[in-house]
Amino acid sequence: MNKITTLIITFLLMGVVLTAGCVDEQSSSDATSNSDSDTIIVGVSIVPQQQFVEKIAGDNVEVVVMVPPGASPHSYEPTPSQLTALSDAKMYAMVGSGITVEDTMIGKLEDLNSDMLIVDCSEGITLVEMVAHSHDEEEHDHEAEGEEHDHEEEEGLDPHIWTSPDNVEIMVENIYQGLVEVDPDNQETYLANKNAYLAELAELDEQIQTTLEGKEGTSFMVYHPAWGYFAKHYGITQVPVEIEGKEPSVQDMQNLIDEAKEKGIKVIFVQSGFSTVSAEAIASEIDGEVVELDPLAKDYIDNLSKVAEAFKEGLA
Repeated sequence: MNKITTLIITFLLMGVVLTAGCVDEQSSSDATSNSDSDTIIVGVSIVPQQQFVEKIAGDNVEVVVMVPPGASPHSYEPTPSQLTALSDAKMYAMVGSGITVEDTMIGKLEDLNSDMLIVDCSEGITLVEMVAHSHDEEEHDHEAEGEEHDHEEEEGLDPHIWTSPDNVEIMVENIYQGLVEVDPDNQETYLANKNAYLAELAELDEQIQTTLEGKEGTSFMVYHPAWGYFAKHYGITQVPVEIEGKEPSVQDMQNLIDEAKEKGIKVIFVQSGFSTVSAEAIASEIDGEVVELDPLAKDYIDNLSKVAEAFKEGLA
């Protein structure tokens, strides 16, 4: 009988210890959950914006990127899990210039998280028309005559605002204002970080101007016209192969080959995720080469420095 009593007491004591362990574990789990809930989640559309946010906010935020590396913001559709990840986000920084992924999802985000601050990074940037092909210019100008475009009307406007450092300075300022609104306690830190990054962007701008010195008025050929703002800012001309998102016709191809020969263009720039067939065909006809550039790389400053060097070699 004593042995049985002893066993019962032993089991009861073990149960107390196990229960205490479970309570401690649960408390630890709750603490972790609470800690995670304190993290400021910020959503962005494209990878370069991730760096813009992180340069200002550092480790104070967790950034969720909608369009993953290698995908196109013109065709990508966010997954349900990506949208769910933003259900607790305090802020979403949209490019705001009319990229397709935002047109299709921004309404869903607002329904999913009505308390989330939506920042338009394009606020204050003048959007420009997409580059028209020389043989289509007269028709394009006729269609555009008398039309006025505002920020809401994206058709025909170039959405690739982030490819020029002067535009990124404005985007960074818009992101900073949004971060201060959702996290005012860290305003001083955000201000110091923003100013430091703006100084880096100004230095990048000067560096690219030096790299492209003497190239004003020259042209480069690119499959997808993602570099219009870059070209405008530095006084060079972008000649696109793609026509309204489609492969060029046989006649368009011949016109592009003739233009490349006339201008002495020997490099066709392409982008990951887009067909290279037309670019390779043109390069073959002009005895040139195809070079890949990435307008969506995360390390913005390093990438644009490399882009400028590539354009320097490919301009004619």
